[in-house]
Amino acid sequence: MIPFIWFTDEKLFHVASPKNSQNCRLYAAAGTRKKEIATNRLLAERPTFSKSIMVSVGVSLLGTTELIFVEPGVKINSEYYRNNLLARDMLPVIREISGEFFILQQDSAPAHRARETIAFLKTKVPQFISPSEWPPNSPGLNPVDYTVWGALEQRVYRHKVKDINELRQRLVQEWNSMDHKVIESAIQQWRKRLQACVAAKGGHFEYKL
Repeated sequence: MIPFIWFTDEKLFHVASPKNSQNCRLYAAAGTRKKEIATNRLLAERPTFSKSIMVSVGVSLLGTTELIFVEPGVKINSEYYRNNLLARDMLPVIREISGEFFILQQDSAPAHRARETIAFLKTKVPQFISPSEWPPNSPGLNPVDYTVWGALEQRVYRHKVKDINELRQRLVQEWNSMDHKVIESAIQQWRKRLQACVAAKGGHFEYKL
């Protein structure tokens, strides 16, 4: 069944590159404990007014959607999610690739678990993973979250992004050129992660992988 599951997610990309805390270094006197250092020296933040773009995507072993851009200034509520991200942009591509049978992954984002969204999905898709069957905070169970977004970020921010137009162009370019093996490898980890989550009774499990 896994080849027919489509995993979806949305993400905000900023013009300013994300900070990698593993690459940050803080110099202090020998023997200084972390709790003795001022909090503002430990926080690495983006510039406050960094412009951003929200994107959505669907991935499966069979293929992927294009990168879907959320209109600037739009909040993804249930209506926008149903009428635009699903009905207009995502589901037609999924049907073209998968045919008439597929399973849509649903997490518990407010727009995903809204009553109207669930009613829409019951009539418009063959099968879906409902919010009641999916842990509320589960980035470790969504291949888009635990691998795909990170891989795209690495490619997009290899060089400094000048402005919002360049960010958009680079997102499209890097998404279209990404090797599908990256996605295949991420999805192949999914069953193992589910088993680890069950063993941890829904608690933190990534350290066991």
